[in-house]
Amino acid sequence: MMIDLTNVISTADKKLEVTVEPEMECFTSAMGCFPISNKKPFMLCLTNDDNKRLLISGDTTLDVTIPCDRCLEDVVIPMEISIDRIVNLSEGMILMDPDEEEDTFLKEHQLDVDRLIYDEILVHWPTKVLCRDDCKGICPVCGQNLNQRDCGCDRQVLDPRMAKFQDVFKEFKEV
Repeated sequence: MMIDLTNVISTADKKLEVTVEPEMECFTSAMGCFPISNKKPFMLCLTNDDNKRLLISGDTTLDVTIPCDRCLEDVVIPMEISIDRIVNLSEGMILMDPDEEEDTFLKEHQLDVDRLIYDEILVHWPTKVLCRDDCKGICPVCGQNLNQRDCGCDRQVLDPRMAKFQDVFKEFKEV
């Protein structure tokens, strides 16, 4: 969803509240495409602060479906999105920060709400996703989900650096 900022930027101390609904169906990154559900409309507040700054704020929640890091089952992760951005203004124009990346949520006098939400999801992306704390994962031999049933495979992985010690234990085991 694109919002025209021309009226807010050109008028000092103008405040605009817009109800927006995210249009993103999935979050796509180098990690893959993750479906987004439970998107709710929310209020986005745009405030021109004395023609010096544009304040952008709003809060929403949405659910992102991410596979468990151990067993690959889908897990619905609720994300609290809190938007709080400040954009510098000068004479009715948006000043782009030289440190800011090119692909941004502002394009000319347009605000890309989906890009703004995308950036917030990226910042709040969980480092580890588990379906439950005691997730057993999948068998490295046959691929069976060990949360559903045990496959009976020999999953003992020996460190190759310790192979000589294993031989010593086997030798003394016969005595």
